[in-house]
Amino acid sequence: MRNNLTVRNWLVFYTKPRSEFKAESKMKAAGFEVYLPTITEIKKWSDRKKKITEPLFKSYIFAFCSEIERLNILKIEEIVTTVNIRGVPSKVPVQQIDAIKKLLEVSTTIQVSDEILKDTPVRIIDGPFAGIEAIVENQNSQTKISVVIETLNRTVTAILPIKSVEILKVV
Repeated sequence: MRNNLTVRNWLVFYTKPRSEFKAESKMKAAGFEVYLPTITEIKKWSDRKKKITEPLFKSYIFAFCSEIERLNILKIEEIVTTVNIRGVPSKVPVQQIDAIKKLLEVSTTIQVSDEILKDTPVRIIDGPFAGIEAIVENQNSQTKISVVIETLNRTVTAILPIKSVEILKVV
């Protein structure tokens, strides 16, 4: 059985704003296996057009690393933290990394949204409805979400902070 400190997984790191390329460069120079998905867009200004390469996920970068390597990555100035779920580093399945790579190879029009889609099942983790499962009705803004709670043969619609819900995984 391998030691948990040496098992390697794809992890997500949060970078300082607009520091993804610097973080990638420093991580590669230090010998880490890194993936920074990018898209190239033509930006228009009043006087010119220019091709710009930008990160697909702003302020995020992926690294295939062990726990020991993760701790060393956190020492890089441009890295803020590891993305965690309930205090545990969020592991990204290899299939998802491969899917992103394939998608970027074949598609030129990709948009990333922080919006939680309608009909997504969520669990409320904060406030008076904590522990209750609900369905997303819509995302009202960057910080608010509207959910439908079925209870006592009635439908309750609540507007909650997005941070007060977690998306339920469909099994």
